[in-house]
Amino acid sequence: MDPEEKYKHWQEIAKYDLETAYAMLEAGRYAYVAFMCQQAVEKMVKGLHVLYLDEEAVKTHNIAKVFKSIFDKPVNSEITGQQEFGAKQEKVTRFFAELLYYYISERYPSYKRKVASFISKEKAEAIFNETKEVFIWLESLSQYRMK
Repeated sequence: MDPEEKYKHWQEIAKYDLETAYAMLEAGRYAYVAFMCQQAVEKMVKGLHVLYLDEEAVKTHNIAKVFKSIFDKPVNSEITGQQEFGAKQEKVTRFFAELLYYYISERYPSYKRKVASFISKEKAEAIFNETKEVFIWLESLSQYRMK
């Protein structure tokens, strides 16, 4: 597979995870909303990594680290042509850190119980809505590398 095909594969499974997050929101499984949002964003960023760098991302769930490995390269941050790219990158990097917490919490039962206790319907909706916004922005970054 070439980088564009690999990106499209990552994008497809990321969309599936985002749809699953919505299903969990509808079902009232709020901790799983956060976890699936993390998974969706992680997969989009890993898809961008393949698209931009023509190599698989390192095996990590740290979305910010993978994103940084792409856009810390001047040629890639400049190619986007977005004047507000740096400000947007800073904002989404904070969100990536929040999402990483939800990934970790799903992997360890004691954290899972703790997270489940403070993710209300409103919090889950906020996470989901921010994920959708970030997801759309991440998808838009593919246009600069697609033929």
